[in-house]
Amino acid sequence: MTTLPVGADLHYEPKLDGHRLIMWRTEDTVRLQARPRPDGTANDVTANWADLALAGMQLPVGVVLDGEGVVYVNGRIDFGAVQSRAKSTPARARLLAERRPGTYAVFDILQHPEWGDVRGWPYVRRRALLERLLDEYGIGPPIQAVPTTTDVGLARVWYDALQTQGVEGLVVKASSSTYRGGSRQWKKVRHAETVDAAVVGYTGPAARPRRLAVRLPDGRTTLSQALKAPLAAQVALLLASKGPARRAHTIGGDAYSAVDLGVVEVLAGTTRHAVVTVTRVR
Repeated sequence: MTTLPVGADLHYEPKLDGHRLIMWRTEDTVRLQARPRPDGTANDVTANWADLALAGMQLPVGVVLDGEGVVYVNGRIDFGAVQSRAKSTPARARLLAERRPGTYAVFDILQHPEWGDVRGWPYVRRRALLERLLDEYGIGPPIQAVPTTTDVGLARVWYDALQTQGVEGLVVKASSSTYRGGSRQWKKVRHAETVDAAVVGYTGPAARPRRLAVRLPDGRTTLSQALKAPLAAQVALLLASKGPARRAHTIGGDAYSAVDLGVVEVLAGTTRHAVVTVTRVR
């Protein structure tokens, strides 16, 4: 059984299986941004989540929130539906939103119209400000705060019971933790521990890729284990929009076709070895 961190000042939140989104309420509109692209450039995804941007217009000007964009299908968070949004054209994303609306699960506030930049505030104070903001402006679904608790027993129930609903695990935050420094201050307890790896190429034909060449967090480039059919199909769709690839080699001498394909999750325990196990495309 997974052991949860325990402490008098710890707060537990469900970790939802979606895409992390920053929401800016500007003077005239709402802007949504996902994690930066592999080359470090900004990744504006407002058009892909127009339904959430519209809902964000309820917020007062100057608010900046951090949260997870998720899509529920038959009462369960469906990461595939989230991926479809992310990879769609704006026109198709609107159609997808009509069939399967998005939800913005907020877990932090970065800026407030009255208090300004609050990232240096302790977590417990930011959380209280977030809840007060949503309450004062009558903000409800599809924008809602993720649950939080200091009760480790309830956190264990969430961890054990919510996996079938698309909850990856828990995020554990200290009362005093600031937002500055990013999520390194937060401990993530997943059912399956994964890390992100940049995809730099593939082996096999583009229409049916066999393995991915990935750059791991420690800088090594290596080949993954053979892709399962669903993953191979997803990668093939991404490759269809790419141009010709050049030949390259891993540090171990394995040849692959070099092309930038974004980010995948790999099982953390496999990154020690010569090959890695890809769990999904981000």
